[in-house]
Amino acid sequence: MTEKKKPGFLSGQRISPPAITGKESAVELIDQAFLAYNAARLREGAHLLAGPMLEADVTIGLSITGALTPAGLGMSALIPLVEAGFVDWIVSTGANLYHDTHFGIGLEMHRGTFQADDVKLREQGVVRIYDIFFDYKVLLDTDAFFYELIAGPEFQREMSTAEFHYLCGKYVRAREEALGQRRRSLLAAAYESGVPIYTSSPGDSSIGMNVAARSLEGNKLRLDANADVNETAAIVWDAKAKGGKSAVWVLGGGSPKNFVLQTEPYIQEVAMIAEKGHDYFLAVTDARPDTGGLSGATPAEAVSWGKIDPEKLPDTIICYCDSTIALPLLAHYALAKHAPRKRRRLYDRREQLVAAFRDAYFTTGRAAQTATRR
Repeated sequence: MTEKKKPGFLSGQRISPPAITGKESAVELIDQAFLAYNAARLREGAHLLAGPMLEADVTIGLSITGALTPAGLGMSALIPLVEAGFVDWIVSTGANLYHDTHFGIGLEMHRGTFQADDVKLREQGVVRIYDIFFDYKVLLDTDAFFYELIAGPEFQREMSTAEFHYLCGKYVRAREEALGQRRRSLLAAAYESGVPIYTSSPGDSSIGMNVAARSLEGNKLRLDANADVNETAAIVWDAKAKGGKSAVWVLGGGSPKNFVLQTEPYIQEVAMIAEKGHDYFLAVTDARPDTGGLSGATPAEAVSWGKIDPEKLPDTIICYCDSTIALPLLAHYALAKHAPRKRRRLYDRREQLVAAFRDAYFTTGRAAQTATRR
């Protein structure tokens, strides 16, 4: 007897996966065995990323929180995504960029254990990031690199954090070349690919501390938070105003998550330019909303802020999972299922994008509306 099609709630695919043989690819494992709970959310996120988010007309912003680059995920996952054109702009903690630089300038980090005696580690000059170990001298050498770099003539002015990181990436890339290595530093890869990297809290890292120290000596480098806000909003505005779409991919939470998402409230609420919100939202987090720890809101809550287009809510996925587990799987799935995209090189177009956003602000946005009311 043929099984009748079930209506409504029972119309979903029947759960009847094949047995795991050990011969499956990661793509096959995700598609066939990740069927429920947060495994299903990860599968849905992989489908969203490798499908709608990577369409040619979608601009993708990525936020990075948590100690991902020290774990090697810059080299294994983030750089391949950038080089494939799967990430168009980035908001990161300064710490991730600082630890990323260790690799680019030839310093080493090692696998360790979270069960180590931290007093003994301190006595032996070893620093621990959970189960990652490195020599204290790694910090001193990286500080010395940035301290000297910031003294250069190119840095003696005010600039956005994207421009600062672009210049840093140029010199990290030069150090990679001198050492005969490649694809070690996300900063260097973003420099080569024209991917702007922003830091929403530039003083909250060792890079920021070196900038502050140099300022005591009269160094003229100033990181312009206003430029960061306007540049990121301009990137999103340009994507939507030209008939394209905007996607955000969030790893973790914190300030970078809010910064990548606040582009839409800034456009709509503050600049008063008509907009609906980001079209696609993919988040990986281990925080919960009910404790106040899931900063930047769930997709549904983000709709109330104007961060997410309410009509696009079905195209939003939040996977409650450790980013160190989810990121390699999502990167693998996207790289296996989708051909590389043409790089947008948004860094090269920053001034043009801000000029267009400024024009919208004065012709249809808040400045125009305020003038009309006078």
